[in-house]
Amino acid sequence: MPQTAFRPNHMHIAWHDYTSHDTTLPISAAPLREKASVIGRTGLMLLSCGTGAWRVRSSMNTLAEELGLVCAADIGLTSIEYTCFDGEQAFSQTLTLTSTGVNTSKLNRLEQFVAEFADICSRMTGEQLHTHLDEIEQVHGLYSPLMLGLAAALACGAFTFLLGGGWVEMILAFFGAGIGNAVRCKLSKHHLTLVLCTTVSVAAACLVYAGCLKIAEMTCGINVQHEAGYICSMLFIIPGFPFITSGIDMAKLDMRSGLERLSYAVMIVLIATMAAWLMALALHLKPVDFLPLNLSMLQYIVFRLLTSFCGVFGFSIMFNSPVPLAMSAAVIGAISNTLRLELVDLASLPPAAAAFFAAMIAGLLASAYKKHSGFPRIAITVPSIVIMVPGLYLYRAIYNLGMMNLSISASWFASATLIILALPLGLIFARIMTDKMFRYCT
Repeated sequence: MPQTAFRPNHMHIAWHDYTSHDTTLPISAAPLREKASVIGRTGLMLLSCGTGAWRVRSSMNTLAEELGLVCAADIGLTSIEYTCFDGEQAFSQTLTLTSTGVNTSKLNRLEQFVAEFADICSRMTGEQLHTHLDEIEQVHGLYSPLMLGLAAALACGAFTFLLGGGWVEMILAFFGAGIGNAVRCKLSKHHLTLVLCTTVSVAAACLVYAGCLKIAEMTCGINVQHEAGYICSMLFIIPGFPFITSGIDMAKLDMRSGLERLSYAVMIVLIATMAAWLMALALHLKPVDFLPLNLSMLQYIVFRLLTSFCGVFGFSIMFNSPVPLAMSAAVIGAISNTLRLELVDLASLPPAAAAFFAAMIAGLLASAYKKHSGFPRIAITVPSIVIMVPGLYLYRAIYNLGMMNLSISASWFASATLIILALPLGLIFARIMTDKMFRYCT
């Protein structure tokens, strides 16, 4: 069992103990218990990457079919209960994760493992397969806390312009978000609880933004109304991945996983926005409107394309995507997010309807690109639309709720809810149009 500075609440599973002593017996001829251990471990590793229950179950089924088994699985946010049958016996296990997160690099490796399993299962033993899974499991963060801080800085700085901020707000949000996310990554590496990591990182981001604004105000005479961008400095914490995958899971009637993911996302939003609200009260910050930018429509389109690309690229890096995958998501995100904003400005489409069409376009583009790249579809689609999650709306809803401006708070909540519903719906319809397996309820 690995040694840690504290006693873990989840006991380590010795996967190699499930393998037989016969070093020549391929997994296809192994006992039920050994076969099931490979299936269960693969499903748990996929779940740890942040992918939805439908994809986890589909992958487990693929492995089970190759091994001559029937697998039934009940999948949540951090746990799997599954049973494997071979026609005579059954083997059941309950598996749990210590925490949840997003790791698109590991997800890509696991999907390749599942796709190649038919070729390797007849010649690899259970011990060899678990050793191979050990190697994949070691795919932790590709980037240091400093690099992840820079990725969050880039994403939130770009996000600021897309929400209406100018270069002053973008620079201040860049520093606030960068330091805030670096703090969160350092705390997470020490396995500190989610509540503490979220609260401290949001507080650090707001404090850095306010401090930099005060220095700029005293030295450069910067207008105090630039305080509006402090909200953008903490948007790196908004859980776009679980928000979107919860909708996809519920669309496939994986209600347990969908509701658990939604609850997890709502919990993070509440913690983050409450922390930001308290910091705003302490630092005398208010979510005022951004100063007008006075740009032409052509300038808006060009800058929206550029900042959407940078924003999606930054968020994709935060999800541990390798650079080629992050670049792919960024190109699709730049197209779809700019389309969304132009539909609102030029076609006077409601924001939720524009979000639906933009997410659907992102899903269609990702499906077309997946055929050539081999990257997991969800690793492209979710980062490309996570920049559309209305973090600003959610914060203003909580802020006004705390100030007892109930009608204003309800209006922001309603707008945010409609957009959050529209985003997974857009991906779902794109998936229905392009994926025959997803289209049917089997």
